[in-house]
Amino acid sequence: MARQRKKTDTPQNANPNNAYIEGAGLVVEQRITDTLRKNFMPYAMSAIVSRALPEIDGFKPSHRKLLYTMYQMGLLNGARTKSANVVGQTMRLNPHGDAAIYETMVRMARGNESLLHPYVDSKGNFGKVYSKNMAYAAPRYTEVKLEAIAAELFRDIDKETVDFVPNYDNTTKEPTLLPATFPSVLVNANVGIAVSMASNVCPFNLAEVCETTIAYIKNPNHDLLSTLKGPDFPTGGFLLYDEAALQQIYDTGRGSIKLRAKWHYDKAANCIEVTQIPYSTTVEAIMDKITELVKSSKIREISYMRDETDINGLKLAIDLKRGVDPDKLMVKLFRMTPLQDTVSCNFNILIAGTPCVLGIRELLEEWVAFRTECIRRRVYYDLHKKMDKLHLLEGLEQILLDIDKAIRIVRETEEESEVVSNLMVGFGIDAVQAEYVAEIKLRHLNREYILNRTKEIEQLRLDIADMEAILKDVKRIRAIMIDELKAVAKKYGQPRKTLFYDKTDEVETAEQDDVPDYPVHLFLSAEGYFKKITPQSLRMSGEQKYKEGDTLSQTMTATNHTELLFFTDRQQVYKARASVFDDTKASVLGDYVPVKLGFDESEKVGYLVAVPESYEGFMLFCYENGKLAKVPLQAYATKTNRKKLANAYSGKSPLVCMLYCTEDCHVMLRSSQSRMLIFNTAMILPKTTRDSIGVQVMTLRGKAVLADAAIVTDEQLATYAKYVAKNIPVTGGMAKDMEVIGQMTL
Repeated sequence: MARQRKKTDTPQNANPNNAYIEGAGLVVEQRITDTLRKNFMPYAMSAIVSRALPEIDGFKPSHRKLLYTMYQMGLLNGARTKSANVVGQTMRLNPHGDAAIYETMVRMARGNESLLHPYVDSKGNFGKVYSKNMAYAAPRYTEVKLEAIAAELFRDIDKETVDFVPNYDNTTKEPTLLPATFPSVLVNANVGIAVSMASNVCPFNLAEVCETTIAYIKNPNHDLLSTLKGPDFPTGGFLLYDEAALQQIYDTGRGSIKLRAKWHYDKAANCIEVTQIPYSTTVEAIMDKITELVKSSKIREISYMRDETDINGLKLAIDLKRGVDPDKLMVKLFRMTPLQDTVSCNFNILIAGTPCVLGIRELLEEWVAFRTECIRRRVYYDLHKKMDKLHLLEGLEQILLDIDKAIRIVRETEEESEVVSNLMVGFGIDAVQAEYVAEIKLRHLNREYILNRTKEIEQLRLDIADMEAILKDVKRIRAIMIDELKAVAKKYGQPRKTLFYDKTDEVETAEQDDVPDYPVHLFLSAEGYFKKITPQSLRMSGEQKYKEGDTLSQTMTATNHTELLFFTDRQQVYKARASVFDDTKASVLGDYVPVKLGFDESEKVGYLVAVPESYEGFMLFCYENGKLAKVPLQAYATKTNRKKLANAYSGKSPLVCMLYCTEDCHVMLRSSQSRMLIFNTAMILPKTTRDSIGVQVMTLRGKAVLADAAIVTDEQLATYAKYVAKNIPVTGGMAKDMEVIGQMTL
């Protein structure tokens, strides 16, 4: 809570020009949560409902206001006009500024290529969706009108098919939704970021959407994937056909899809030409990433790169060095650059003012319900128009009985105001019919005219009966909807731009192939500092540098591609390639492994293993209770690229030592009571479970614990033959003299 000081203004010292308000200036205590709820929630709701999220017609308010303004300006059939004119007129409905309105127009324009089916026919420079540096021209230079498909958005909008509300200053009215005759919400991409939520609707092919909607109307359990093959993006490219991922998107409205660029190899020029890229990236982003990889020597096959985009469309040219395999290079580029990218889907749509994440089936259900209501309101409007016309013609029909009488009544009526009432009495018609008859021109008061008009009565009665039947039968309404969808698909449908590729088309290459391989020396200190030094650098280096109190723990030779296992004191193992660490010198401290690999808090490195390619050998874990576990190194191999494995060894007894052995060997154990034994690891059976508690090797007496362990060489074995055990478990012999094996002092 916050307390503010109290003001002391009184009626005497208050401003005499202003009225004094009792209690003005007092600030009361209020919970900060209440203040946030009161002040921030209206903004959040406004951003969600009135700005950022699309509705069931497929448009945000800014899109709808702009398109409706262009419709009102007669730009559906008329000539183009300057964009600045449209922007100015749109500000009557959208007060957010001309720049924001023009940016909205740019994205919907054909020239920008953001939408599969643009709604704005443009002339001039509108930039490109695939380029962040290709800026659009100012609105005074460009011209626009509505595309032909926009007519489907406004079909029968003047027949009260949707609700209208006052604009922000109550000077005109605007529609709350557009009565689109096709599911435009699925046809064109729509991205919005609100408060605490967002929306990202990917586009689908218009013909496939219409076909799927028709199939859904006929059978709500229709298999969507059989007709709606997958998203279709205006920038083309290829989409990974992953049926499980697509099914998840169709079912939940959330998920991701993988896109990759379209390319071909020009053998004569030894050049790769990229002509279509993923919708989620730009040419500049791709070029920047490739440049970065070339500078870091992670890609060595490229000699030059240039953007050759022109009036014919996008083209990114990549010149190759002699002898380079373009297919293998593209596999690397797909993995390391935005030439292959992932697009996230989040079908968050406003339904009756409430944000809802919908799958395709639920979304089609909502759209069909919306469109059903539009058709019903249109039929209801037409019905009443025909009923009104029938009513007038029935009154006109009465005059047919005696035209002379009608003329006489009008002629003999002294006052004009009494003409209608006299006609009502004379022919038994109501005021509306009498008013209509009274307004007929004198030249039309002949039998031919009246007969021609009254011929429509029978047809009107048939039409009214048919419309009343439509309103009572939802199947008739659905049939009308299906006919409209077929017409839209036939007139505006186009082939897919985004084609599919299968998982089997992906050529997998090992990631380490992108990194040069060379011999290295590895050093790990007791405190967890790691160094990777090349042989050349090591020969030129002086003494190894460590932190004060730190010492060398392990050293070994390997290559830059070698996989490393870092065992920790928390029964976990972290996996990394040697290439992850930078080459360094002996004169620096090196990389701190817990930070580099993201260890848990206070977790420390216990042991390092340089893994051979075949994962041969085993780990030997020695515990204080005298038990040892022999775990094959293969138990730490994973099919996926996992960075961390839990339960690397048992934690039931404190770990004394861990050893990596490439094959069975002799190991010496020493207890805290100075007893020692040597045994061959072949006596222990390997355990496939990593956290096995092991088997008893050394029998401990009293409060004795296992103190240390070390591998024994053949030379050392001959010297300490008296400690070799023929069976296990055993107590071991007393070590009377100081004897040293490796790092073990006895």
